[in-house]
Amino acid sequence: MEKMRAMVLSQCAKIETNPLKLTEIDRHEIKRPNEILLKIEACGVCHSQLHGIEGDWQDIGIPPALPTVPGHEVVGKVVEIGDGVTKFKVGDRAGITPLLEACQKCQYCKEGKEYLCESSIILGESTKGGYTEYVTVTEDFATKVPESMKAEYAAPLFCAGITAYKAVKAADPQTHKKIGIFGIGGVGHMAVQFAKVENCDVIAFSRSQNHLDVAKRLGAIDAMKFLENQEEFLSKLKEKHGTLDAAIVFAPADKVTDTAIKSVKKGGLIVIATVGENPPFMAFEEKTIRGTLIGSTKDMEQVIKICDEKNLEVITQTFPLEDANIALKKLKDSEIDARGVLMP
Repeated sequence: MEKMRAMVLSQCAKIETNPLKLTEIDRHEIKRPNEILLKIEACGVCHSQLHGIEGDWQDIGIPPALPTVPGHEVVGKVVEIGDGVTKFKVGDRAGITPLLEACQKCQYCKEGKEYLCESSIILGESTKGGYTEYVTVTEDFATKVPESMKAEYAAPLFCAGITAYKAVKAADPQTHKKIGIFGIGGVGHMAVQFAKVENCDVIAFSRSQNHLDVAKRLGAIDAMKFLENQEEFLSKLKEKHGTLDAAIVFAPADKVTDTAIKSVKKGGLIVIATVGENPPFMAFEEKTIRGTLIGSTKDMEQVIKICDEKNLEVITQTFPLEDANIALKKLKDSEIDARGVLMP
């Protein structure tokens, strides 16, 4: 059995203790006729992986099993294909979102919302994750990546990109609609750009000046520092921009979600893309609170197309595979401007 290098998590622990260990594991092999084998070129480092590794999400069953190899936004070269594969040939480039597989038979799959499938398999929640050198996937759940697209640019599109795209779509974007984006990291900086493509007026909020500068440069009409004092923050926002038409929340803090709900006009819309407690909600204000999760394979094709045609920017910082702990620690300390990417 051929081997491959992988960063393996044997037990959940704080990232400061370097819980990911470089290990030789059996290389994935094609087992079904509709599978392709990818040699991984790049894997994005997502904030939700940090929560999984540190054990923050064990109450919602993540990670479902240990040991595991994290990593769920992957781009690579097709090095082998199963007998039944028609969508790809050897030498093509492909990417995988966190959705590694779905049943394709249930109501969600039939509605084109396969990412909601109850029996879905998530990349990076078993030993099949992206913090390694090879991965197999069925052809239906892989998306073509243009030859011209750099691996470190393309990889983050498969989670950060599609999450941002879908959240902006959920906010019902229209020309000059005033949309507040709370949290400008790997996902938020993409959302600013997708909202701009829809001609929305974007106002970005972050605790970090660095992230605010990024948002301004990418086309936000304003970028304001998020303040712990909610009253002060809301009165500053009202003074400068009035109330928002919609808000999208990427910052994983209940306080931020609560503030976002209060910053939106009556009858407005709040899209929540994080895990947390439900803040108080006044029904008589007629606001809509909506959840969002990655997106479908069709959505993913749109993301690649828009990024390619409009030349959207993906701000990345690359690390060798064995520095996964370092990359995640920097992410935890807000020392990465947008998206860390591991290159095996």
